[in-house]
Amino acid sequence: MNTFRNIFIIILVALFSTTTNAEELKSKKIKKETFTVKGVCGMCEKRIENAALIKGVIKADWDKHAQEIEVTYRTKKVDVEDIHKAIAEAGHDTSKETADDKVYNSLPDCCAYRDGVDVH
Repeated sequence: MNTFRNIFIIILVALFSTTTNAEELKSKKIKKETFTVKGVCGMCEKRIENAALIKGVIKADWDKHAQEIEVTYRTKKVDVEDIHKAIAEAGHDTSKETADDKVYNSLPDCCAYRDGVDVH
């Protein structure tokens, strides 16, 4: 009888642990997205990636030749629109947000992606 009770308790604990782990994974949902961000150089790359690393973003990797950034983020902490806005606030146009002209004009000359400067 004691053995049966011990097995029953072990099964209940295991079931509870599995449910808790599944809930934890859902609450920490991680998503990866890729979208367009305009820029031309290594300085742009640093600025774009740093701007994208707002609270909730785990990783940001911008490819200047593809003009795309891949971001990995926690959906409970941030949404992709916030990431677009943060990048635009740093002076770079995204597929959803346009940087303010004043901020864009304050970028170094080598970063003038709107003015036809080639990727370098």
